Parts: sequence; C-alpha cells; structure tokens
Amino acid sequence: QVQLVESGGGLVQAGGSLRLSCAASGSIFSIVAMRWFRQVPGKERELVARISSDGITIYADSVKGRFTISRERGKNTVYLQMNNLKPEDTAVYYCNTEFSPRVYWGQGTQVTVSS
Repeated sequence: QVQLVESGGGLVQAGGSLRLSCAASGSIFSIVAMRWFRQVPGKERELVARISSDGITIYADSVKGRFTISRERGKNTVYLQMNNLKPEDTAVYYCNTEFSPRVYWGQGTQVTVSS
C-alpha cells in the first residue's frame, strides 16, 4: 500500500513562491515516477510536472522556467518548487504515482495566487 501526503500549499501574491512537498510511504518510491497534477473547479486535472525514477523531468508548457520538480530518496519525498506564481496557477495540487495496476493520489493541497 502506498500513501501520498501533500503539504506546503497556501495563499501567495502574484510573483511569489511556494514549495509543495509530497511524502510517500511504502517501499516503491525509488523505482516509480512521481507526478504533480493540478485541478480547478469545472476543469480536468492537468499534469504539471513529472520526474522519473532516475531524475528525468518534464513540465507542462505553462510552467516551464517557473516550476521545478525534484525528489529526495532518503526522505521518500518529491517537491514542486513554484516561482513567479501567477493567478492562473491557482488550483488544488495533487501528487500522483503509479505502480501497475494501481494508481495512487494524495489528498491535494490548495494553492491560491492573488493578483
């Protein structure tokens, strides 16, 4: 069983920064890719960033150059550093991983960016 627990969300002004954390329980952390998604009401959940087990990263075009995903194996934790935040980044952010055939989600953390 894998549990994902996000933290670090909050209210920030446009141009500010936040760092989200996702702590993973279980023994698979080192061999799975980790992802951050976000969702706003009425819209589909969208992929923000992904990091593979060996550290290769990809980002949504909307966050390239502003967000950085990283992972710390010793703490079984993945991070999302968000800089130069914009009001359109306001959403609930979710941590995600897959270990076939299961898909795991955290409970989400709210990020609100004021203009």
